[in-house]
Amino acid sequence: MSLVRVTNFAISLDGYGAGEPQSLEAPFGHAGMKLHEWRFATWQPGAPNGLDALFGRQYDVGFGAEIMGANKFGPPGWQDDPDWRGWWGEDPPFHTPTYVLTHRPRAAMEMEGGTTFHFLDASPTDALVVAKEAAGDLDVRIGGGASTVNAYVAADLVDHLHLAVVPIVLGRGTSLWQGLEALEDTFHIEAVTSPSGVTHLSLTRRSPSA
Repeated sequence: MSLVRVTNFAISLDGYGAGEPQSLEAPFGHAGMKLHEWRFATWQPGAPNGLDALFGRQYDVGFGAEIMGANKFGPPGWQDDPDWRGWWGEDPPFHTPTYVLTHRPRAAMEMEGGTTFHFLDASPTDALVVAKEAAGDLDVRIGGGASTVNAYVAADLVDHLHLAVVPIVLGRGTSLWQGLEALEDTFHIEAVTSPSGVTHLSLTRRSPSA
């Protein structure tokens, strides 16, 4: 049975998935790229083949579709630019049907490498129905940003989350945990810390009898 999963989603120690203000010049606001340096480091020649690399390689394994929020697809106001095609160039890294949640949908965009962006004005539940149909027997990834992951967790639609907790404090931004509480009652939580200082949290939905 296909699952709904979050992979390699980075947050600060105080739970922010991005800083502020976000813009074309600063996609993650005042956080810069600090939340993602652990992942970039694993791509360097001679980088250790350790925990960070192991988790990083799971980013796109087993997925047949992705759902992302409007703020992941582009900077504030991208809906006003008919030529905006996302941050990633003509060959985005998703390689699946990818559903962008926006109140201002536009025509689908077929990109290189198997990615097609579809723009939906839909609730998390309704968008998931569409994405699951596209994914078939494969899983659906909830790709972010933090408010989108938060909405899917709050709606009790996520089966597994992998979060990379980066040892920085942002103080402000987009919170992953806003309005959520007692997740330990719903998820079995495991943590392992890599030598980089990043703590990898795995939250797996508990079975009804657990």
